[in-house]
Amino acid sequence: MKAGRKIASGLLAGLLGGLVALGLSAAGLLERWENTTWDWRARIFARSAPTTSAIRLILLDQKSLDWGKEVNGWSWPWPREVYGVLAAFLERAGARAGALDVLFTEPSFYGVGDDDAFFSALTGPVPFVGALALSRETGPRASFPPGLPGVPLRGKGWEKAGELPGLRFASLTLPVEGLYSVCRVLANVTDVPDPDSVFRRAALVGMLSAEPAPSLGLGTWLAGNGGGDVSYSPGRILLGGRSVPLAPDGRCILRFRGPLAVYEPISAAAVIRSELLLREGGEPEISPDFFRDRYVFFGFSAPGLLDLRATPLSPVAPGVVVHATVLDNLLGGDFIRPTPAAAVVIWTLLVALAASTAMIFCRRAWQSALAAAVLVPMPWAVGFALYDRLWWWPVVAPAAAAVLALAGAMLINYATEGRQKAYIKGAFKHYLSPAVIERLIEDPSSLALGGEKRLLTIFFSDLEGFSSFSEKLGPVELTGLLNDYLTAMTDIILEEGGTLDKYVGDAVIAFWNAPLAQPDHAQRALRAAVRCQETLSRLREGLRERYGALLRMRIGLNTGEVVVGNMGSRERFDYTMLGDAANLASRLEGANKAFGTYTMVSETAWEASGGVFPGRCLGRIKVVGRARPIGVFEPLGGEGAAAPPGAEAFAAGLEACRKGDWAGAAELFSSLPDDPAAAAYLAKVRALAGRGPDAWDGVWNLTSK
Repeated sequence: MKAGRKIASGLLAGLLGGLVALGLSAAGLLERWENTTWDWRARIFARSAPTTSAIRLILLDQKSLDWGKEVNGWSWPWPREVYGVLAAFLERAGARAGALDVLFTEPSFYGVGDDDAFFSALTGPVPFVGALALSRETGPRASFPPGLPGVPLRGKGWEKAGELPGLRFASLTLPVEGLYSVCRVLANVTDVPDPDSVFRRAALVGMLSAEPAPSLGLGTWLAGNGGGDVSYSPGRILLGGRSVPLAPDGRCILRFRGPLAVYEPISAAAVIRSELLLREGGEPEISPDFFRDRYVFFGFSAPGLLDLRATPLSPVAPGVVVHATVLDNLLGGDFIRPTPAAAVVIWTLLVALAASTAMIFCRRAWQSALAAAVLVPMPWAVGFALYDRLWWWPVVAPAAAAVLALAGAMLINYATEGRQKAYIKGAFKHYLSPAVIERLIEDPSSLALGGEKRLLTIFFSDLEGFSSFSEKLGPVELTGLLNDYLTAMTDIILEEGGTLDKYVGDAVIAFWNAPLAQPDHAQRALRAAVRCQETLSRLREGLRERYGALLRMRIGLNTGEVVVGNMGSRERFDYTMLGDAANLASRLEGANKAFGTYTMVSETAWEASGGVFPGRCLGRIKVVGRARPIGVFEPLGGEGAAAPPGAEAFAAGLEACRKGDWAGAAELFSSLPDDPAAAAYLAKVRALAGRGPDAWDGVWNLTSK
């Protein structure tokens, strides 16, 4: 497939993957997983802010209920004058504001005097916020009566806010009328969770008949700051110089600070006992200073009082925590900002296109795995990083788009280049060396499965840029090119007594010293490598004229112990080898890229060859999959030939590197302008200029095969 068509196919796969992911997201099919990642982010990045300590909670917990019943004989509901005792303690402490997350919709069971005592306790200098309840269900009261404290809000732009589904309510439940005259603000305490019943967002205001009422968190802020105008502008609510970003439904996205403990909740019983002890001249359980100049919320946490909510941080939390979080975000000015829909669409499509384009050019399994390992987690990394910067950035749709695009590109690869390579491998996989055939004729019992450990010299070769030019040739031309090239290389290997292991596409794998013993196996292999390069050099121009392809071959040679024998099933097998030494030979073939060389020989193979070939040491390298570095060499001619000019300068440059003389090494390597290996070293030592002799140990750490 030509490069242009390949890119177009990749882009099409990415576009389709992105559109499918966006369609699934728009249909709500990804919401469950997105919410899960939301909760992960909320938990990971939950931390208290400087404003968190300005908020305190008083909770009517199960211990308080038990204490009230066992010690005071209070049944539920408690007498309201008990709440007056709480209010008195906050007055004594000089709290900034008090908020009651309790609906007092009916007169007290204990009579008018009980209500009067409660209301009287709320008339001091501490401003209190009472609760009303807005509902999305229709009811008898569908508008605010005149005279409600703080309702409707002062400000502009509210005529359009009623169109937002997250802010729109249909009916109202009010507290008893006596609270009107003593509370600074009445505020809405009801809201709806996300479809999975978790509260991640909150309505900062509630719209009833186009009139806004504050939520308990906003109402507490207003009470503690002397009121003020609250205005609506598309996409945000403005108050006191603050701008609160809104989600498309009109609600704000909360940034949770942490578990309940960040607000240092206090049991209601402890506060009541402290106030009573102070009245008697005793020492309180809680110092009034604990609430001084704080915003204080009172709410329920006892399970039987049915005011428990699910948040991203906890499946069971007091409902008042949501109101406290709203106030905390107001004080800190750090509500999470929603991502514009257009940005989500663009990002999802970009991720999908990047994934498919990368995958379409992957020709090996490790490349495909690497592309998936980078591109699938990328949307997650971006989403998590942006959450900490106050952006709500979806991750599931882009990640799904990446997966779909990668899968589509892999299918395209398989349908085109994959099938072509499979055909090439299948056409050549049964070739065996004459030596193996002779041994099978002489001893048919050797067909049994099994193997032996042998010291082999192993040959790996591969064509440089094979995939690029193979895409430009038709099947007939490509087959002809491979036949001509592989025939020439195979003839040399067999003439030198090598065993042809297999062809893998354009790659040739061979070895010496099996099945027949060859004491000079390293010399044979090195001679074959030199001859192959010389032969390809002679054939290069003719092949280019015939097929339009410029062939250059990289070779890796290594000597080491492997297992060699007939391997496969009982019905079908090949005479082949297996072991780390073979893997190293393969790595050396690829390691040529780092130096711009075309034949690389391991130190074990070079030493085993007896030094009969001119050559040079290229240095020490550490290849992928091996912890220990090895020395590598490059042959520079046939047996008995003289070393070419520049070999001594290169060796001197290496010696300067070993001594840490970077300037001297740079001078020597720069004297070899046409030597790719010298150029690689020159770039390295120039980067080390000015650094000490220990800045580099001389080992090249190769990170690719």
